[in-house]
Amino acid sequence: MKALDAIDRRILTMLQTNGKATNKEIASVLGMSITPIYERIKKMEDAGYIKKYTTVVDKDMLGYHLMAFCNVRLKEHTKENLERFEEQVAELTEVSECYHVAGNFDYLLKVTVVDMEVYHYFITTKLATLDNIGHVQSSFVMKEVKWEINVPIE
Repeated sequence: MKALDAIDRRILTMLQTNGKATNKEIASVLGMSITPIYERIKKMEDAGYIKKYTTVVDKDMLGYHLMAFCNVRLKEHTKENLERFEEQVAELTEVSECYHVAGNFDYLLKVTVVDMEVYHYFITTKLATLDNIGHVQSSFVMKEVKWEINVPIE
């Protein structure tokens, strides 16, 4: 696929704002017909610019009132140990994001649960039982100041 042009970028911006926007709605805003919009979106999907479509739900309305960030340090840093940890943490439903980071810790996990009791259960019976865990430090979110999933598209 050729580099993204201004129209592709506007389409991506619109889809990030409203993933349910139809090709017809996008075409109308951009002053184009539906077919070229469809073709552009399809090319961006095929090229990997668009990874997937999803729905954002309100965690608090679903009863998930506690969010924590866990800094995890591993005991040993072999390729096999890193890969095994990543495979194991990917299976934990409470973990919505996991990043391999540089600094004092090896990984940063975003964990969302109902309350502190459930978090304690998660730490003691799930996270702490993974292979090669050396140290875990938790920080609890008191207030979400900014939350954004959109990527800035220039």
